[in-house]
Amino acid sequence: MVIEEFTDYKVDVAKLTDFGFIKQGENYEYQRSIVAGQFQLIITTDATGILNTKVLDVENNTEYTLHLQTTEVGKFVSKVRQKYQEVLNEIKLQCYENNVFKTPQAQTIIKFVKDTYDDQLEFLWKKFPKNAIWRRDDTNKWYAALLTVAKSKLGLASDELVTVIDLRATPEAAEALVDNQKYLPGYHMNKKNWYTIILDDTISDDEIMQRIQASYQLATK
Repeated sequence: MVIEEFTDYKVDVAKLTDFGFIKQGENYEYQRSIVAGQFQLIITTDATGILNTKVLDVENNTEYTLHLQTTEVGKFVSKVRQKYQEVLNEIKLQCYENNVFKTPQAQTIIKFVKDTYDDQLEFLWKKFPKNAIWRRDDTNKWYAALLTVAKSKLGLASDELVTVIDLRATPEAAEALVDNQKYLPGYHMNKKNWYTIILDDTISDDEIMQRIQASYQLATK
């Protein structure tokens, strides 16, 4: 039995049964035949989302583990490894949600955007997997970005990594708002039209929600 965990993802338990997992007490089990029926892949999990996997050789009913050994590079073992990973990726895609932004305020904001606009975060950059944006469906314009950044990149005296939100504003509003304490110049954005807030509860959820709505209205052209 091997433990697999999807870093920065959380399981949506309701989707497990839709995918084909069978509930067994507090656990869920899924089985699939792979490599032309030569192996049976057995996967179990629970509400934590951590997967326990086992590949059984059907002919002799013994556990097969060569696919887990990176030094094994033969054609057959590579095929087993590929099929094994394909199933895991499928489960990840259909049963798990991105959970990069874990701070309570970030989670509150993500829920607000989902409930208000039914928009999902888009992770656009493979090199920056902890950065994402929201955009309007009708104009395709961004109205907010959630980013993971060191405070020093924001002009603050710390290398602590924080979650920030970038929002739109008119040039006049941005100039009046930015104080380099609670409201910062837009990180990686046009500073005339964007500003940045650290999601550390310094600014209330309600105020940030109002500013998201204002930013959404500006993303029209």
